[in-house]
Amino acid sequence: MKILLLGEYSNVHWTLAEGLRKLGHKVCVVSDGDRWKGYKRDVDLSRKSFSLVDTMKYMAKVHRLMPKLRNYDVVQIINPIFLDLRASRNLPFYKSLRRHNKRMFMCAFGMDYYWVKTCLDCKTFRYSDFNLGSRQRTEEPFNRQFIKDWMGDEKKPLNEYIAQDCDGIITGLYEYDACYRPVFPDKTHYIPFPIDMTGVNRVAEYHEGDKVRIFIGIQKNKSEYKGTDIMLRAAEKVQRKYADMVELVKVESVPFEEYQDTMNSCHIMLDQLYGYSPAMNALLAMSKGMVVVGGGEEETYDILEEKELRPIINVVPEEEDVYNKLEQLILNPSIIPVLSQQSIDFIRRHHDYVKVAEEYVKVFTSLPTSKK
Repeated sequence: MKILLLGEYSNVHWTLAEGLRKLGHKVCVVSDGDRWKGYKRDVDLSRKSFSLVDTMKYMAKVHRLMPKLRNYDVVQIINPIFLDLRASRNLPFYKSLRRHNKRMFMCAFGMDYYWVKTCLDCKTFRYSDFNLGSRQRTEEPFNRQFIKDWMGDEKKPLNEYIAQDCDGIITGLYEYDACYRPVFPDKTHYIPFPIDMTGVNRVAEYHEGDKVRIFIGIQKNKSEYKGTDIMLRAAEKVQRKYADMVELVKVESVPFEEYQDTMNSCHIMLDQLYGYSPAMNALLAMSKGMVVVGGGEEETYDILEEKELRPIINVVPEEEDVYNKLEQLILNPSIIPVLSQQSIDFIRRHHDYVKVAEEYVKVFTSLPTSKK
């Protein structure tokens, strides 16, 4: 098949493309590299800034590119906002892609209307980016902005239109599947995120007497929204109490290669305080043998039909719980090598990029050519 993957989140599309290529398919990835993260792509579609001049240049670049994005068997967009433009300007480009290609798929991999709406119902999830039990999380500036953006008069109708119009919706985590499946049961397909373990450097193995190195990645402007602020406070408290046993490693908004190199020297990763599942960063860490402290609720294992492995140290979004779970690891470090191996086995079993690509192919080929 000839496949176009449009947009990028945390290296999902590039990794998927490599898996599809291993299966003999012709794949083109068009993206901005997820902005400052700088992931690989075949065609660069980044914009310099949001000034009027750079906006006009970006629009011209997209218009020049569109005629080349035709006659694909499959087009998959990373999000309803798949171009770095406002929703009203994404819509005509979506319609053009729909008109000139055979099948259209939309990913549910991150922020969108159905995600925000479901979180705000305070019933579907015990906690999430937008709720803690029955309380909505609206105090953080980022949360308020996302609610305003996605529940408003522009992004909401775009998301609804594409979800209803496309041939299929691919969900990458349990959480996103729980948002879309009740609304679109016939076109929602859960497929785990792909991880390429080829050439992956295993992290430094923990040996008795070593300092336990704890890694945390920080996006400064999203720290409260992601819960990184709470996890960081807990980790700093553990480091102060067990200074001779713990080393805390922090990185802030760095490119992917630098992020990965720093990660390789650590044993534990803190990630996704408000999540039920490990996302791409945590999955990459697990493929290297890191122990993830973060989202690992039973719903995640259930959707994967995993009955044996439990590599993730699951935490609820409370500083005390994060602290207690970290302290238990520090005081019982013999469990680190055990969970490290379970993490690697978990990725091989459920997230191998070629196996995941095979699941995509099954979905792509199970549908008739779109009527448009």
